[in-house]
Amino acid sequence: MAFELPPLPFGQNALEPHISEQTVYYHYGKHHKTYVDKTNKLVEGTKFANASLETIIKEADGGIYNNGAQAWNHTFYWNSLHPDGGGKPSGDLLGMIERDFGSFEEFQNQFTNSVTTLFGSGWVWLALTKDGKLTVVQKSNAGNPLRDGMTPLLTCDVWEHAYYLDRQNRKPEYVEAFWKLVNWKAVENRL
Repeated sequence: MAFELPPLPFGQNALEPHISEQTVYYHYGKHHKTYVDKTNKLVEGTKFANASLETIIKEADGGIYNNGAQAWNHTFYWNSLHPDGGGKPSGDLLGMIERDFGSFEEFQNQFTNSVTTLFGSGWVWLALTKDGKLTVVQKSNAGNPLRDGMTPLLTCDVWEHAYYLDRQNRKPEYVEAFWKLVNWKAVENRL
């Protein structure tokens, strides 16, 4: 079973002016594709040859884990964004955010702080813990909360390839643009 690069849920220029077409072209068409291709090569002849990416995230290590998790994380990231996104969630999700963070604004502040303070490359996640609480999680490199038994709901890619062409070293500007694209409907559906 070969993994495939899933299609973007929007056109490569659809996230402009917040994320440029050039960034999406390289981020999706080069970086994401490379993770998928490397995962396919690395799993050949291993116990992960017919495994799902979720199984790889939970059980693999080394190159298989790193590339498989990056392939999954990127697909999740693209589906966390929408050209008409942004604003605030509603319903149960908003209620849970207010319960677990005090307010939507406090959640946003914690998430933003986690993005801007993450040392090196990685991911910031909104995740649901085993006991039903929402939490913000910083993960280095290919880290994913699935590995800790949590349910990922939203992620922000904090690898430089996600923002450097548009923002250079200005991570706060990147996360500000990210908030204008968050697909709250997708996050609510994941809940």
